[in-house]
Amino acid sequence: MVISGWRRALLWPLGALVQLWGRTLRFETDEATLRALQKRDEPVAFVLWHNRLFLTPEVFRRYRHGRPLYALVSASKDGAWLTAFFSLVGLRAVRGSSSRLGREAVGALVDVLRAGNDVGITPDGPRGPCYTLKPGALIVARRTQTPLLLLGARFESTWRLSRAWDRFYLPKPFSRVRLHCELVNAAELADRDAAAARLETRLREISPDQS
Repeated sequence: MVISGWRRALLWPLGALVQLWGRTLRFETDEATLRALQKRDEPVAFVLWHNRLFLTPEVFRRYRHGRPLYALVSASKDGAWLTAFFSLVGLRAVRGSSSRLGREAVGALVDVLRAGNDVGITPDGPRGPCYTLKPGALIVARRTQTPLLLLGARFESTWRLSRAWDRFYLPKPFSRVRLHCELVNAAELADRDAAAARLETRLREISPDQS
């Protein structure tokens, strides 16, 4: 299913709001984070917790200078709507089973990276458990020898969606967001189980839960 015509037009106000909202946020970074965000000599796989997804379009607009970012989206009808919304905020979609990250979905992400594009992966998405890392990002990175870029964020002032499984963050307009990024080379992922434990711990540290 493809969302087009008047159905796509229904999403336009929401897309415009998200883009405008993102432009009001005041990002703060250190030098190492800025270098990692602006690394452009090879594609990277961005890894962030699902409840920080709101930041993604604006982070890429400011720091990745137009590089395409692809995210895995369900092949369901709901996924078609999300694909249309992504296109309105500057993101691109790869359709597949995000819940299982099966062979077809992994292959699609691998193809995107080998074509020289970035991918974004939420290792606890799409349904949790929150802050629990699933191995999909490691599988894709090891197969393509692509570095992972861990993206963490701390919010000065934010709302939480209390009914969402991950209590999704909506940073308040004009508030400060402290970004922290770390590059993890594919060579560091040789032992998958040990690497998964390290990455989960580090992501929790750079993106602590905020009430």
